Amino acid sequence: MDAQQKADLVARAPTEEVVTREELLSLFETDDSPRHYIGLEVSGLLHLGSLMTTGFKINDFARAGARCTVFLADWHTVINDKLGGDWDAVRRVSKYYEAAFKAVCPGVQVRTGSELCGSAEYWADVVRFSKHMSMARTVRSLTIMGRSEADKTDLAKLLYPPMQAVDIHHLGARIAHAGMDQRKIHMLAREIFPKLGLEPPVAVHHRLLPGLGRPEAEGRPAKMSKSDPDSGISIHDTDEQISKKISKAWCEQGRVEHNPLLAIARDVIFHELDELEIERPQKFGGDRAYPSYGELESDFAAGNIHPADLKGAVARRLAPIIAPVRSKVKLDEQTRALLK
Repeated sequence: MDAQQKADLVARAPTEEVVTREELLSLFETDDSPRHYIGLEVSGLLHLGSLMTTGFKINDFARAGARCTVFLADWHTVINDKLGGDWDAVRRVSKYYEAAFKAVCPGVQVRTGSELCGSAEYWADVVRFSKHMSMARTVRSLTIMGRSEADKTDLAKLLYPPMQAVDIHHLGARIAHAGMDQRKIHMLAREIFPKLGLEPPVAVHHRLLPGLGRPEAEGRPAKMSKSDPDSGISIHDTDEQISKKISKAWCEQGRVEHNPLLAIARDVIFHELDELEIERPQKFGGDRAYPSYGELESDFAAGNIHPADLKGAVARRLAPIIAPVRSKVKLDEQTRALLK
């Protein structure tokens, strides 16, 4: 696989943005196996978005030759008040996350924030990085934690953005990967790293799966959430639960924008499978196999696919994709209770 093919693989769905594509191509031309990293807070049951689409994208990097790292940001989890800031809970849930990502992404390396934070050099770099951040810029960056500028905050939370940026350097990552909600910190790292004499990372951002409910006010989609089990599909849901959730999902006739069923088809099903078959009576057009997402979307937008038929097709194809992961990733009752 040449550098162009590797870059194309990294840029395929569910990738939404590469900053920049030229830098990514140049990186693959000079390094056959650059270090990749994606960081995750440790909280909530893993679902279709947090594990599957993220894991599938990690596998694209691995196929392109990258050395992939899943960084379990335990310190960031505590700073952000997740799992009650309880270190015992964070450690237990970290083991669950590690097992899940190793099941979906064979060969991935798993690291923790505790490993990095024990270094004096790490904290020296946090200070050096912070010297290039204004207070206003830091507060604006808190959206990466799922918080707004209006939220009350403690001093520790202001450490979160510079820590997340310094993680990239201390993991030796040349490619920083995340969902689109983490874009701000990657842009900050690309801006400040050269001022510290460091190579800025190539940033790759994938789309976030929308929740299964109706879009929020002003057409904004609500992302699939670990804290709301009804908003998405857990990797522990049975085939029957998956089918039931999909049957209740918001799917307006002919509406493409923010449609959760089309998003699942695009970023999960077509990532893993070559086609999606719509089953329907002959009087309504009969069965049809779609070899590409673009054709499926066009037909749905034109009103040629009924929402109920799309739901049935997504449920049939999605369940076998989740089933092998569900069988490998065990969830004991104590961990389940912590996550609830």
